[in-house]
Amino acid sequence: MHALPYWRLSGYYFFYFAFIGAFSPYFGLYLQSLSFSAWDIGLLMSQMQLMRLFGPNLWGWLADRFGRRLAIIRLAGLIGLAGFTAFFWLDKLPAMLLAMAVLAFFWSAALPLVETLTFDHLREERGRYSRIRLWGSIGFIVAVMATGALLDIAPPVGVLWVCWVILVGILLYALTLPESPPLPHPRDAQPIGAILRQPKVFALMAACFAMSAAHGAFYVFYSIHLDAHGYTKTEVGLLWSLGVVAEIVAFMCMARLAKRFSLRVILLACFAAAVVRFLLMGWGVESAAIMIFVQLLHGLTFGAYHASAIAAVNLWFPGKTQGRGQALYSSLSFGAGGLLGALISGRTWDWLGSGWTFTLGSVFALIGLFLIWGWVGGNAALDAPERAKTGDPVQ
Repeated sequence: MHALPYWRLSGYYFFYFAFIGAFSPYFGLYLQSLSFSAWDIGLLMSQMQLMRLFGPNLWGWLADRFGRRLAIIRLAGLIGLAGFTAFFWLDKLPAMLLAMAVLAFFWSAALPLVETLTFDHLREERGRYSRIRLWGSIGFIVAVMATGALLDIAPPVGVLWVCWVILVGILLYALTLPESPPLPHPRDAQPIGAILRQPKVFALMAACFAMSAAHGAFYVFYSIHLDAHGYTKTEVGLLWSLGVVAEIVAFMCMARLAKRFSLRVILLACFAAAVVRFLLMGWGVESAAIMIFVQLLHGLTFGAYHASAIAAVNLWFPGKTQGRGQALYSSLSFGAGGLLGALISGRTWDWLGSGWTFTLGSVFALIGLFLIWGWVGGNAALDAPERAKTGDPVQ
């Protein structure tokens, strides 16, 4: 019987998302301490999303073409750490842009490949993915809380040391991950272009793009939105943490949900929740109770959504196409979709105001809902609960 390396996979997710928890909220403060302008800070931080547009696709292609998945994951950990280490000596924009691009290019390479590795280890038990992935959410909470507490008593440069230690943890876990040969599949030789031309696959990718675009204003302006309406920094932090706790609960429940409901039904519920969530976020900010409810919905709009979407991608990109399938999902959703949502919200925040900016997020979610409703379904892969599936799940 295949032994699942649960703790090694979980440990990798823990450190990978701990890096996001330490880096995303606090690295900008370090850049500010170096007297960079707001434009310079935005330019540097945007490298993380820009590199996710094409980096994962190149690495996914290399992994599928040459079958050296673990070697790429380990190389990404090593060079990502080296790129970040350069920040200890750099303080000029051109050099820091280069270091950030190197970090982002290699750091973005690893996760889609680790996702495919995880599903190959899970084999037919894809519902257990959420119980591994939830450790990433735990890592995020630990890092965001611990780094914030550290920076209350230490200078901003402390964030460099926290992120560096976490990147060392990513590399060490990458070195311990065991390979699992991809399960043989009768459609291994199918060109990836033929998969993408299927309406259901195209619609799913477009819906994932829309979901990430819907979250653009949330990730950029939610804290500013709360602060402008009188919430304290502690309350802002607690609301962010509540969202991640809801995400963890969703991950823990996904195995049971997958046995009761089809992936298509779960995805429809997630997109419907996103429509409601961003409307309430924009227009109900005066009510703390509504904001608590809004953050609880994060369990659906990210936790259950991501687990379901990535399982669907795993089903439709079988065998040797898995690496590129997961890379496309990452690039189109978190890369292109997230970047578009952030850029649009940046333009509309002062022009239309917070309420209408978050309403645009609801519109993106509604578009995704229609895409899932109209085109994603009509086959055994997504229309039946996991317990009812037999044989080749993609017809």
